[in-house]
Amino acid sequence: MVSLDTINTLAGVCLIMFGRRLYWLFVGLVVMLYGLLASPQLLLGRPGWMVVAVALGAGALAGILAVFFKRTVMAVGGFLAGGFFAFSLAHHFHLTMEYAPWIAGAIAGILCAVLFSVFFDWSIIILSSLIGSLLITQSFHEGTAASVIIFTALSIAGVVAQAAVMQKGGAK
Repeated sequence: MVSLDTINTLAGVCLIMFGRRLYWLFVGLVVMLYGLLASPQLLLGRPGWMVVAVALGAGALAGILAVFFKRTVMAVGGFLAGGFFAFSLAHHFHLTMEYAPWIAGAIAGILCAVLFSVFFDWSIIILSSLIGSLLITQSFHEGTAASVIIFTALSIAGVVAQAAVMQKGGAK
């Protein structure tokens, strides 16, 4: 059986390397991550395979919608990605206020939705690199100092790699 850490690492690598090129994959993975967070509460008492199936189904649907409704879905994807990133960081750094992760997620989500609407290419390059790096870093279960170094190096590598492809006229 494949572990969640392996899935997170593979998803992270895909986001770091292909986030802009495969924007629909970016949206699908972000929605799948939300599905994995929300499904256990929504499907309380259901088998684990059902939780995963719902998350995968939601991600697949979001990816398909991103192909047909690119700008609209990307704004929603930007909101979700920004919210997920801020929420994850707030949890990682153990913010003590009860609603701090939710507030951080909402603010970052709104900011990212606007940025995705205005600066599509650079927004998706940066945020896909950040979320991909976060997924990979969380999979390693290292200490805080090592996690910050790994996260920073992966984020920079992702932005540089995707920007180089964009400069060559790689893909949409």
